[in-house]
Amino acid sequence: MKQVKLRSMLVLALIAVLGAGVVLFCVRYVVRGGQWAAFSANDHAYRDGRLALGQVLDRNGVLLYDGAPGSWAEDGAIRRATLHVVGDRDDNISTSAKAAMRRRLVGFDPLTGTSAGGHKVYLTIDAELNAAALEALNGRKGAVAVYNYRTGDVLCMVSSPTFDPADPPEIRDGDSRYDGVYLNRVLSSTFAPGSVFKLVTTAAALENLDGALDRHFTCTGRLELDGGVITCPYAHGDMDLYDALARSCNCAYAQMAVELGGETLARYAEKAGLTESFTVSGISAAAGQFTVGRGADLGWSGVGQYDDLVNPCAFLRFLGSITGGRSAGPRLVYKETTMHGIPLPGDGAPSLKAPFDADTCRVLRDMMRNNVQQTYGQSMFGSLAVCAKSGTAEAAPGQSPHAWFAGFVADEDLPLAFVVLVENGGGGADAAGPIAARLLAQAAG
Repeated sequence: MKQVKLRSMLVLALIAVLGAGVVLFCVRYVVRGGQWAAFSANDHAYRDGRLALGQVLDRNGVLLYDGAPGSWAEDGAIRRATLHVVGDRDDNISTSAKAAMRRRLVGFDPLTGTSAGGHKVYLTIDAELNAAALEALNGRKGAVAVYNYRTGDVLCMVSSPTFDPADPPEIRDGDSRYDGVYLNRVLSSTFAPGSVFKLVTTAAALENLDGALDRHFTCTGRLELDGGVITCPYAHGDMDLYDALARSCNCAYAQMAVELGGETLARYAEKAGLTESFTVSGISAAAGQFTVGRGADLGWSGVGQYDDLVNPCAFLRFLGSITGGRSAGPRLVYKETTMHGIPLPGDGAPSLKAPFDADTCRVLRDMMRNNVQQTYGQSMFGSLAVCAKSGTAEAAPGQSPHAWFAGFVADEDLPLAFVVLVENGGGGADAAGPIAARLLAQAAG
């Protein structure tokens, strides 16, 4: 009798373990089934090493990638311009939709599995605007991004160099034409910001230096500080803070940096979101850095040099946060549907809080608008109320500086922020400004 009881208990224990295992499997199947289905060794989702399910489209329905035949957009210019946001054949670009959104493209459902044929993922980008950006770069390396700071939609995300994913070249080690070609420079790279960082130094001065707007500076073309000399391209003479930003005076900003102190500047770089990592529709973006220096090093860091590094997308997000009103962070997924067009839950845009006081943001906007009117020329942008700052960031010895041009349109009918970076392009306004002007004109229709 005891033996029967013992065996019964053993059977019940085995049944309980089996039941617990079944429950655990079902839970993991529901929670992680999509991840299993998107695994690269899954023959249902992959053929010959390529993702064979789902489609990637732009916001207007232009087909950018079709998994079933393994094909890309019909237009070669669009294929090259959207390479980094869509992906290549072998998924070498980890931040691309093909690589980072596999689960969405496979479209796994706990009941039907992958038999429905994957999902359609509509990206926020405008394929034609991306093609225009790549054409404007004209073969130069760099990054271009434009986004709607009210909805969060990234309309343009272009990284160069690039290639045609439908006809990939043989890339050999050391071939400078394809240096960093698998890197999305908008999301995954950091660069010395140069004078665009002066917006952060300006905010710190407005909130920490008494009577900052009433101050006057004198620039003789050089400023001696402990450990070195701060230089300007020429003597700017006497100026107030508005003029110092419009003329991008290194000497004036180095003085302010020293008076503010490195810890304060580091805190404001953090408040601006330039030293933290973040995600765009689940895709990680690189974090920048601010190193606290002393003497001349501190002066140069307030100018945007020394060891300052900024990610282009982080600066784009920063610009969106100072536009006033309710702002949204960047997002890349516009909507998602089944292959039959049934809508699925999409991505909401993350809300953005202003990094500084409302009055500080208002003055920054006014100063950036003054930059365009006083320095860059309103004629470059037609009737658009553009607020902007250029940057000429010193690169490696013997190389031309990186050219930055960044800003936004102060218009609720065209709420666009933009960042243009041309590697080793020279002067920011001259090399990067016309690219921004061209894209804004096209976006305005």
